Amino acid sequence: METHYIREFYSHFDEDGRLTSRHGSVEFITTMHYIHRYLQPGARVLEIGAGTGRYSHALAREGCRVDAVELVEHNIEVFRQNTMPGEAVTVAQGNALDLSGFESDSYDITLLLGPLYHLYTPEDKRRALAEAIRVTRPGGVIFAAYVISDGCLLDEGFRHQNIDIAQYLQEGLLDPETFAAFSQPKDLFELVRKEDVDALMAAFPVTRLHYVAADGCALLLREEVDCMDEEQFGLFMRYHLAVCERPDLLGVTSHALDILRK
Repeated sequence: METHYIREFYSHFDEDGRLTSRHGSVEFITTMHYIHRYLQPGARVLEIGAGTGRYSHALAREGCRVDAVELVEHNIEVFRQNTMPGEAVTVAQGNALDLSGFESDSYDITLLLGPLYHLYTPEDKRRALAEAIRVTRPGGVIFAAYVISDGCLLDEGFRHQNIDIAQYLQEGLLDPETFAAFSQPKDLFELVRKEDVDALMAAFPVTRLHYVAADGCALLLREEVDCMDEEQFGLFMRYHLAVCERPDLLGVTSHALDILRK
């Protein structure tokens, strides 16, 4: 696993701002909505790849006992700055591929909400997933997040033209027939489809509880979502949560959430 691209990117990226913008908050609200379905009072939570701690702090403030692991030093500094007195939360520098410092069968909920964005081989992905599953207690729930190629192409490519799709095709980053994406560490993000996630998870003895289009069309409609007032945004979220597991809409999202029971 190459980490210098990730360290450089997140040392300058406003991860807090990404999740607190109105369109970015759709992913956070949706993920928390599903976490709350399985959260018990005083639950033990491990967040792997915690970033600046948006989820860790929110859950600690709800009374959970949270341990967090983060690769990037800058994110750990922000995480500690955001920690409030009395929060039952710890953070340590570490890598999703090696959680040897954490005991097996220990956590009620394990969050893997970022590392799979930056792992480019099936071996590394399976290793990260295996570690997340190992530290989760039997009956516990794992949340694994992915970046989805079609939502990103529609949003960053065809709608906002932040990426040149014709150039991606020319450079071999997209399959010319299927438009499936191929990524390398220098590209920062590994773009997948649901069938890739299904193939990856086939090796593990877990039960899928939900597969969710975490932000749906929110990034594709970012300007429209950001202009909504509170009432309209509340209605949008009601719609999104009602349809985010529909099979016919699962590809129209920038992020997907796979929720698994050990």
